[in-house]
Amino acid sequence: MKASQFFISTLKEAPADAEVVSHQLMMRAGMIKKLGAGIYTLMPMGLRVVRKVEAIVREEMNRAGAVELTMPVVQPAELWQETGRFETNGPELLRFKDRHDRDFVIQPTSEEVVTDIARQEIKSYKQLPRNFYQIQTKFRDERRPRFGLMRGREFIMKDAYSFDRDQASAKASYQVMAQAYRRIFDRFGLTYRAVAADSGAIGGDLSEEFQVIAATGEDAIVYCPGSDYAANMEKAEALAPSLPRPAPQQALTKTATPGKSTCADVAELLAVPLQHTVKSLVLATDSLGAAGEIVKTQVWLLLLRGDHDMNEVKVGKLAGLNGFRFATIAEIEDHFGCKPGYLGPIGLKKPVNIVVDRDVAVMSDWICGANEPDFHITGVNWARDLPEPLLVADLRNVVAGDASPDGQGALAIERGIEIGHVFYLGTKYSKSMNATFLDVNGKPQFMEMGCYGIGITRLPAAAIEQNHDARGIIWPDALAPFTVVLCPISPDRFPDVKAAAEKLYGELLAAGVDVILDDRGERPGAMFADWELIGVPHRVNIGDRGLKDGQVEYQRRRDASPTLVPVTEILALLQSHLKA
Repeated sequence: MKASQFFISTLKEAPADAEVVSHQLMMRAGMIKKLGAGIYTLMPMGLRVVRKVEAIVREEMNRAGAVELTMPVVQPAELWQETGRFETNGPELLRFKDRHDRDFVIQPTSEEVVTDIARQEIKSYKQLPRNFYQIQTKFRDERRPRFGLMRGREFIMKDAYSFDRDQASAKASYQVMAQAYRRIFDRFGLTYRAVAADSGAIGGDLSEEFQVIAATGEDAIVYCPGSDYAANMEKAEALAPSLPRPAPQQALTKTATPGKSTCADVAELLAVPLQHTVKSLVLATDSLGAAGEIVKTQVWLLLLRGDHDMNEVKVGKLAGLNGFRFATIAEIEDHFGCKPGYLGPIGLKKPVNIVVDRDVAVMSDWICGANEPDFHITGVNWARDLPEPLLVADLRNVVAGDASPDGQGALAIERGIEIGHVFYLGTKYSKSMNATFLDVNGKPQFMEMGCYGIGITRLPAAAIEQNHDARGIIWPDALAPFTVVLCPISPDRFPDVKAAAEKLYGELLAAGVDVILDDRGERPGAMFADWELIGVPHRVNIGDRGLKDGQVEYQRRRDASPTLVPVTEILALLQSHLKA
């Protein structure tokens, strides 16, 4: 490709609404152009990157035995109603009606459609296992789209779906996909972690996320440096303290804490470590009647150490707390006789369900609210001042230094960007849609399913968050829009420069190298700045002075300065670097 035949449109400054580095650099490099909130046009330079992502994903999916198809972006609501997701999915699911007043959705994912295909086409165990995949546009109506392609509303995703005859073979299919994902991300040259994850709204009981390590990542990744343990924050278990509860040393005392409504403020006022305080979080769960009306509300009090944060995913999995919400001020005052800020488990106005975090269950002489404005209680102890807790559970996010669940050391935390996710679904969708096959005994059985996603358009953004500098993007070879750029200096003034550039360009094309020749006639500074911003990994500068000595300049994108290379050796040098 010659630059004069391509479309290159770079910017010196990023738009004001571009918050993170990948968004800023993709806009400046002319890879994407904003059309609306969370909706972007893939410009020619950006599309080349996406096509390279797709090619590697497609190769590895085919290698793993998956079969490609394409399912519609627009899907009938009846399928989603079969699984209940038409009603249970939030406003992120874009719903609309056609001219005949029939309900449709814009697909955010395609479990329903692919299950419908399977129940129509797969009749016998002899047709299993089967794995279908697609690379297709998706739409999720994010409440607050941001960060460019990192969290857009319209995006491209590779989603695959496996169908098996039993749990053992389904989990084998899951492992095949998990290994295919490792090959994919290895080929992209990215630093990533595979972490145990919560299955979320899609369902299932076996799940891994693939996270690109980046300081700007939205997700917290928990891992043990001394072992292979890794999980996302929602999944990581906080083990119960190993030491027994100390004996009480303090008397129960009502203590004035005027204007101090947070644990941190109380700890500072009383000159005690924050770890000695206990925070009270009040939740509520509603039981609904046949018409969807609330027929009963239960109020729950969760007790966590003052320096710990509640893990909403863990809490939502506890018996009775599925679908919880935070209690209203009126509900809190009705049960505690006090507004938030001074709440605690002693002296309740009405009974509540109390759930205690594992750490709090072994605390002694702790501090909590007195259920009276401007007062807290110090020296609180279980058994003496309160009954022993009946419900003790892991309620919190882990913190760095916690013991690893595998017993191999202490946990560490880093930031990551989710680019892939694999799920074992079981029969969640096949049961609700009656997708069965006849087993070896001629009896109908529900198909066991798995699903596997990769964010095709998110992945380049994640790669940029991991690979950039002050000059611009630094693409790994596998992702770069062009692998090599040739930069002839003043070719219109020096015919030998133009001829040498054309010769090397032809040789690289013949060798199958993805090369672009910058024949735009730009000044060297502007030309180099463009390609450093765009992030092409390998650059060859061809100038008249160097050619007189039989040399050209070679510079990797990460190098601070170029290296002189004999003209006769540059092709072999590039080939050796690209092969490596």
